[in-house]
Amino acid sequence: MIDNQKCYLLDTSVILDDPANVLRISENNQNAVIITNTVLSELNNKKDDMRSDAGFRAREFFRLSDNEAGSTITFNELPECIRQCESVDKKQCESDFYYRLILPFEPSLLGNRDADNEVELYIIYREEFRIFKHYQEPKGLNDAKIAEIAKDYGLTLLSNDISFKIAAEVQGIDAQSIRNASVENPDAIKFSDTYNYTDEPQLPKDRVHNNFEQITFIQHSTSQNSEVYETGIQRYAITVNSHLEWCDFDKRFGEYFDNSLIRPLNLEQKFYYTILTHPQNYLSVVAGSTGSGKTLIALQAGLELVKEGIVEGIVYARNTVTSSDPHAELGFRKGDEQEKLGYFMYPLYSAVNFTIEHQSKHSLEAQVEYTGNINSPKRENATELFMAKYNIEVMDIAHMRGTTISRKFVIIDEAQNMTNATMKLVGTRMGNETRLVIMGDPHQIDHPFLSKRRNALVTMLNKAQYSSYLAGIQLRHTIRSEVASWFDKNL
Repeated sequence: MIDNQKCYLLDTSVILDDPANVLRISENNQNAVIITNTVLSELNNKKDDMRSDAGFRAREFFRLSDNEAGSTITFNELPECIRQCESVDKKQCESDFYYRLILPFEPSLLGNRDADNEVELYIIYREEFRIFKHYQEPKGLNDAKIAEIAKDYGLTLLSNDISFKIAAEVQGIDAQSIRNASVENPDAIKFSDTYNYTDEPQLPKDRVHNNFEQITFIQHSTSQNSEVYETGIQRYAITVNSHLEWCDFDKRFGEYFDNSLIRPLNLEQKFYYTILTHPQNYLSVVAGSTGSGKTLIALQAGLELVKEGIVEGIVYARNTVTSSDPHAELGFRKGDEQEKLGYFMYPLYSAVNFTIEHQSKHSLEAQVEYTGNINSPKRENATELFMAKYNIEVMDIAHMRGTTISRKFVIIDEAQNMTNATMKLVGTRMGNETRLVIMGDPHQIDHPFLSKRRNALVTMLNKAQYSSYLAGIQLRHTIRSEVASWFDKNL
């Protein structure tokens, strides 16, 4: 017998939130986790949906439970927290059947390599529900069936469906929610801090900083009248291996900066550029508002790494399916694959053309090469020439499966419209010495099955808060135009 063992009955919504919730709730088999045949049926109906994230998670559940370790059991073989519960109505439950399923999994899935690699899941089968006799609502019958079992067995119901949770509580059922796959407050995520100092700047001892967090130190002094004031001196640093690495932005982006590249304009962009080109950084996740320079600065960082021979080229990829228009899929577009991809790659082409214009103003060679003078190629070919020169390629994320991308600077755009499954597909395609930049705007969700709190971008941002392997960056200032800034803040 396990002391203080708890018994949880899961609604379908908990599993569709994240199949690994079964493993988390079990707490290494300290708690008993139960589902009903109604939940199993709903998951089975969902698994054939190949277009929705819910369909993917249903399939993930069955993949997790696909083994031959299951068996039918009797009531007396159920966890003791069920059998000993005073609420169990044995008369109402005597015709039920029971099944015990063993779920094998990698302990690293939960970030705990010491955990057991098997979790027990119990299934209660009921063929005839009393609720059938008097249920009149057009919807919600399955919820009512699950609630009936929760009440008969005295189980704690876990559901992310607020209406179901309320209905269960009205009936006296202990009901709770669990949302592990969503980030409840993505706007609160930040990777920068500002500290005041008087003599020597240093990090507070009570704060833990992961790698590549952006730190600003503002010097304060005291006047003869004992008034504290800012001296106007500021120093900047990033944290690397629990130490401060000072950033001399005046020197880095001053007269010795490569004039063929576009200089970062504000402090956010300077930190951004510095982190993307840092020799120890291979994975960055960037959230930026409209016109904050996400793609433009990432392109400049990639160009520097190509010029220095650190990477062999740049890859730009993004989803090629829009949210609510099935005819926007890649296959419906005219032309060959590259022409079809062109519809979706405007952010990259815009950044490339902006760079070309910049180079033409600062380099005579670039003027000759890109303006059509002295028998050079015409202007309309400039983009293709530029991309060929720096080995820049565009790629459909759907075509990444089965490939390995090595020694490249990879930019993944519009990550807020990607599921975690798609992000995993992208990440597992990265080969040796490749640097990956994941970017997007969590306020511009177009995907019908995703939300501000549930998408690959906020998942990665949330992970970056607690990991020194990921560099997290927030670009909050719109520099494209006053009009763009107004729309970003007010709509």
